[in-house]
Amino acid sequence: MMIPTMSDADRESQFRRMRDAAREIFRYALAEASIARAFARHVHCERGVLRVCEDLYHLHAYSRVLVISIGKAGHTMVEALSQHVGESSLEGIVASSVEPSAQVRGFRYFHGGHPTPNAESIHAANAIRKALDAQTAASLVIFLLSGGGSSMVEKPIDDEISLDDLIATYRVLVHSGAPIAEINAIRKHLSAVKGGRLAQAAFPAQQVSLLISDVPDNTPDALASGPTMPDSTSVEDCYRIAEKHALLPQLPNSTRELLERHALDETPKSDDQAFYRSRWWTILSNQTAVEQAKAAAERAGFTVHVDNTCDDWDYERAAEYLLKRLRELRREPERVCLISGGEVTVKVTNGGVGGRNQQFALACAAKIAGENVTVLSAGTDGVDGNSVAAGAVVDGITLERARSKGLNIAAAIEKFDAYPLLSALGDAVETGPTGNNLRDLRILLTY
Repeated sequence: MMIPTMSDADRESQFRRMRDAAREIFRYALAEASIARAFARHVHCERGVLRVCEDLYHLHAYSRVLVISIGKAGHTMVEALSQHVGESSLEGIVASSVEPSAQVRGFRYFHGGHPTPNAESIHAANAIRKALDAQTAASLVIFLLSGGGSSMVEKPIDDEISLDDLIATYRVLVHSGAPIAEINAIRKHLSAVKGGRLAQAAFPAQQVSLLISDVPDNTPDALASGPTMPDSTSVEDCYRIAEKHALLPQLPNSTRELLERHALDETPKSDDQAFYRSRWWTILSNQTAVEQAKAAAERAGFTVHVDNTCDDWDYERAAEYLLKRLRELRREPERVCLISGGEVTVKVTNGGVGGRNQQFALACAAKIAGENVTVLSAGTDGVDGNSVAAGAVVDGITLERARSKGLNIAAAIEKFDAYPLLSALGDAVETGPTGNNLRDLRILLTY
């Protein structure tokens, strides 16, 4: 897979075409795995009867229909639901980390923090709890849940945990390198609104949750830390995870003490009465994005393989694995595309500008110098870490191009400062916030 002898101009032109092809595959997947299309497939309302997947709800039979929308897709989901049901039939609360382009009548809006909570996150949690506490058995509560919701709606389980302590705890968890399911296990047990506790607040109302999932398919209760679902994790899991990742010395006193004393309260499980009248439907997930990326790559003339094995792996290990797989799959004269969905983990020890996708991309760039390989890694939410990019695209001449501009890839990786370098090369993938969140896509191409 080494670059054949050709002029510098021809070589750069060939790589540019491959970078463009990777970007186009990603753009197509974003467009096709949209929330509007998911609602069109799974949600329908006619003459006051709302269909959600296999369930029917006669809206006029309820004394009140309340909608609670939480997460990065909070605005998009409310807009999609209102288009099917009609604005006049809905009221509720939206908590997201971005400002809405327009507000739906009848809804209160909160601008919660991400990736750490802010004061609005607390206000949103209090407002949601108050609204849910007022519901009766004659009410229907529709929860619209998407990724990022863990930090956008938050209320500590213990009043001794201040907002500053909460923020510090989130930072430790986010930078720990732990998989999202482990991070959310601890979040659930430190929260008065996660791990099924919103379902408890809404009881005895009828409840249905529509999920736009950014978590592994086998752990749906990790989405937004599972505020409406039975919790599959336990307090013992939290103590084990804290020890596994050496979290206790890094945590503020208020949260560290709860873990040290084994004083966490257990979250509600599947036999809790709060779930007797509850249903949950995943209407969009990372699998949809993977399938659409595969379709786009096939139309572009690639032989496509999908491998999600490295989901939740460390970024360096994932890069080694996927590049090895790509080299094994290549067969002359085929153009090969390897697609991998899910997320990689990064244990951050320095405070640069970037995110897991850009860190992964730079790690690949250092390993593919001189090869006919192009790698794109990007988040479907359009936001990678603390940067303005969704991710990045690199190839066999990225290292060479960086050196020609006096840029050091190894230093950027070490400092977790990928974005400035990638932006200078024009290789950052910038979509802006998409209003969706289906985890990440990694697209590897060779020819």
